[in-house]
Amino acid sequence: LEIDNDRNLGYIERQYVNKNNLKNKEIITSSIEDSYKRLIFPSIEREVRSYLTEQAQERAINVFGENIKNLLLQPPLKGKVVMGFDPGYVNGCKIAVVDDNGKFLDEAIIYPHKPQCKEEQAKKSLKKLIEKYNIDVIAIGNGTASRESEKLISELIKEMGVKTQYIIVNEAGASIYSASELAAEEHPDINVSIRGAISIGRRLQDPLAELVKIDPESIGVGQYQHDLNKKRLKEVLDGVVEDSVNRVGLDLNTASYSLLERISGISKSVAKNIISYREENGSFTSRAELKKVKRLGPQAFIQCAGFMRISDGKNPLDNTGVHPESYDICKKMLDMIGFSLEDVKNKNISDIDDRVEKIGIKKISEDLGIGELTLKDIILEIKKPGRDPREEDGIKPILRTDVLKIEDIKEGMILKGTVRNVVDFGVFVDIGIKNDGLVHKSQMSNKFVKDPMEIASVGDIVDVKVIGIDLDKQRVSLSMKI
Repeated sequence: LEIDNDRNLGYIERQYVNKNNLKNKEIITSSIEDSYKRLIFPSIEREVRSYLTEQAQERAINVFGENIKNLLLQPPLKGKVVMGFDPGYVNGCKIAVVDDNGKFLDEAIIYPHKPQCKEEQAKKSLKKLIEKYNIDVIAIGNGTASRESEKLISELIKEMGVKTQYIIVNEAGASIYSASELAAEEHPDINVSIRGAISIGRRLQDPLAELVKIDPESIGVGQYQHDLNKKRLKEVLDGVVEDSVNRVGLDLNTASYSLLERISGISKSVAKNIISYREENGSFTSRAELKKVKRLGPQAFIQCAGFMRISDGKNPLDNTGVHPESYDICKKMLDMIGFSLEDVKNKNISDIDDRVEKIGIKKISEDLGIGELTLKDIILEIKKPGRDPREEDGIKPILRTDVLKIEDIKEGMILKGTVRNVVDFGVFVDIGIKNDGLVHKSQMSNKFVKDPMEIASVGDIVDVKVIGIDLDKQRVSLSMKI
């Protein structure tokens, strides 16, 4: 802001200098000038700056939180054997194979890049692992030597003629996780460097389950995060992570300690007690069994039970979002429309909407003494036991078999890419080259875009047009106005 100080001083003088004190005018104007320049203006400036900084911080924190949420809620890639590939130069590329349930199977370290340049030897090691475990997807970390590794993998897939695909995965925080106490507990006999590759592989299979193990500040999908109020940032991000875990729910018999402690009503100590109970007594067969867990009281049970899932339990409602307090109502509703819990278990209720419509949702809700919205939620949950909202809301990631260089890109090309980060001035999109391309917010829509988040989210698959290439700076400008 440019301030007209003379005008301000003139305004103040007119308020205080009048015909009754003209003989003291010089002293008064001198006092006004001194107080304005030395005290009043600096005070106003500090106040305005403080207000604007606070507003900017809150905005940046909200952007970070929204990006984290969208990253956590990306759909899982289930049923795939994955090779986690943590690229590097001097210390080599770390390889970890995990099965379709995320169980660690094998490891290797290869040195295809400078200074060793053992490319053929590296390809032999990779080929052996791909054939041995029938690798479906290779998850390549996006750090140092990422694109060189991508080129290596692309060439290998062509040479082998296999159906294996690859994808570039955000590896932010993998090294922090690999050196953490949690990683040491999970993989006590595995080298620290290999733990990072395991994390990269697993975060493709189930982003939520793996990313909750990492401090959200280390995931790297925000802007200006190092200038922000640390306490406030942690507060917001922890809330986002907790909301995401509660929205998706978790399998009580497979959930890690990191997931369990994010569920409403579950403290760190209770999360550990759930794991201990599971190890001592075997799998949970019902939600009610949670009441036997040490220090998990009645209030905590009410808070957490609706977010827990048991896939092969005694009661099929334990595999839905229906809270145990509503089980009786749910059973009565099923009786009214001619279904049983066995039908829910066998997913034999495809015509439930028709039966409900025949009787009328208003009548059913009145007879059961519950609200229509609650009834609709119950029906939605029992229609798809074990449903994962991420699979319905999200878009599957782009899996590639070939590599692009910036030299392959031409202006006017239409490409498909994945949104990696959303900031106030636009979005960064992975189009398969070394650096993500930028879609400035002026190129996101034919209409004025005030907030890029209204148009795109982290993880979205978008079609973009190349509108500018800077080979010297290795930058590509993109447009979504196709």
